[in-house]
Amino acid sequence: MTKLKTISEIKKAVDSGKTVFCDSEAYQVRRYKNSNEYYIICTSNDYVIGLHGKIGTESETKLNGTKFFTK
Repeated sequence: MTKLKTISEIKKAVDSGKTVFCDSEAYQVRRYKNSNEYYIICTSNDYVIGLHGKIGTESETKLNGTKFFTK
């Protein structure tokens, strides 16, 4: 298991084809095709939330999860 700590590390791992998990294996980080937007998706119910706060706000550097990792 490789731990990822920053937004850029997470995005780079997703872009390189790795499966990135958020907090548990039930949540995966994915990038929408033809977009620079990354989301955390619950694989059991398709619930979606942005990877981090909205760009241009004070929350843009805050991740919407606590533990990101690849296997």
